[in-house]
Amino acid sequence: MEYRQFGGTPVMASQIGIGCMGMSGIYGPADDVESIATIRHAMDLGINFFDTSASYGNGHNQELIGKAIKGRRDKAVIHCKFGSRRDTDGRSASSSASAVRAREDCENGLRRFGVDCIDIMTPSRVDPDIPIEDTIGALAKLVDEGKVRYIGLSEAGVGSIRRANAVHPVVSLQMEYSLLSRDAESEHLAACREHQMTFIAYGTFGRGLLTGAFRKVDDLPEKDRRRDHPRYQTDTLRRNMELFATIEAMARARNTTPACIALAWVIAQGADILPIVGVKTRAHLEQNFRALDVKFARDDLDRLDRTFAPGAAAGPRYGERELKRVNR
Repeated sequence: MEYRQFGGTPVMASQIGIGCMGMSGIYGPADDVESIATIRHAMDLGINFFDTSASYGNGHNQELIGKAIKGRRDKAVIHCKFGSRRDTDGRSASSSASAVRAREDCENGLRRFGVDCIDIMTPSRVDPDIPIEDTIGALAKLVDEGKVRYIGLSEAGVGSIRRANAVHPVVSLQMEYSLLSRDAESEHLAACREHQMTFIAYGTFGRGLLTGAFRKVDDLPEKDRRRDHPRYQTDTLRRNMELFATIEAMARARNTTPACIALAWVIAQGADILPIVGVKTRAHLEQNFRALDVKFARDDLDRLDRTFAPGAAAGPRYGERELKRVNR
């Protein structure tokens, strides 16, 4: 496992991280015992970066991580988003990046994690009703109090990135990034490099479309929220599966999995990009961990770039409601 400097901080983060959202029922059922074992196994493999949110299971996810890292706090870097609330089906119900919400979610997070400091805390989304300067200022107070080490952003626009950094150094930006979602390449990656911020890439498997596990909507679990996702509808799914064929053929030729090809592509985009992988079981973790062994020739990267050129995916990366909440 390689470790890379996280933003401009002394923190050294593993070159891949674990996204824990699926462990709290958002993508179908999950087993708490297996989830905890998966986090611990990730640590055994050298993975030290774990992404979560106060909204995942409305606190359940934080409690899981707390149980998993007990006695091994020094081996875990906790990246936690705040502000959002979810309904019983896992859909976003409300969001706020106010100073009151920041403090409330921080205090609850410290208790659920069982720690005295959260490594990186970030608003889930830029709040259109609260100046980003106020949100960052509230987080800066938590840093001064020793309850948060560093401040990050999630799905923020370039203007917000610059305004936030004018108030307090911001060490990271979390944003969807995969062969199917390359919006960040237009200006977000450049803005991160301008401010020495690590780019945390989530959705590296295109919400499962780049793994081959879900070739039709009925392959998804019954309550899986991806059933409503634009890229999983009949017409768009057919087109996205045509694109997937390139990854599938490449994986077959290399005796690896399509998921490993998709993850290895993100890793190859730069040492300042940290992909987080959503896993719920040790078996899936082991499979995806093999992406670290995949090396691309220039021709391979060119082929993937041609097939998955920006805009090639059918359907937007979010539904209309969620699209209004990103890049603000």
